[in-house]
Amino acid sequence: MSRLSFLAVLTGLMLAATLAVSLAADKRKPDVLARPLEQIPMRLGGWTGSTLPPPSSRELSVLAADSFLSRRYRKPGRDLDLFIAYYATQKAGESMHSPKNCLPGAGWEIYEYGSAELPFRGSLDTINRFRIRNGAADQLAFYWYQTRDRIIANEYLGKLFLLTDALTKGHTSGSIVRIVVPDTPEIDRDTLAFAEIIASEMGGAFER
Repeated sequence: MSRLSFLAVLTGLMLAATLAVSLAADKRKPDVLARPLEQIPMRLGGWTGSTLPPPSSRELSVLAADSFLSRRYRKPGRDLDLFIAYYATQKAGESMHSPKNCLPGAGWEIYEYGSAELPFRGSLDTINRFRIRNGAADQLAFYWYQTRDRIIANEYLGKLFLLTDALTKGHTSGSIVRIVVPDTPEIDRDTLAFAEIIASEMGGAFER
């Protein structure tokens, strides 16, 4: 088989799988979290939370999430903003709204793309770590996609897992978790410790 023919067959299989997942998703009941996002504690690992104003109606329309959480957590000398969006079901060909799009849309320039390692269930998972700027404000944005089974940093890999989970496990729920902190020395250690707690809380929320 020529390379061109192989690519044509592969493309056809991917389109067929996408169609099958979309048809299955139309008949599937949305997944309900075992614990609503609002039940994530206000006190976590020395941090104390407070509720932030919700996104605007336009932002919520673009986000199209089934539920969300927006809080600021503080400890002496530190503060961070936590945002979580949960999607009870997703269709193939659709994707959760990426911070790569919403951060610039909110006036933030992403000037350094990077990653960090997050301990989760006995292993180290890669998450995104971006340096962002808005005027004179420099911040760090950590974010990842989390499902029942895994933590994912890459949007395209997330779409692949969406296909396989829908076909083999019968669920397509997922979430985006984003933490934004001032870009100061030694902030990574505290932020990643907090992120580890949040990943564990989200893992418990998905369990049924």
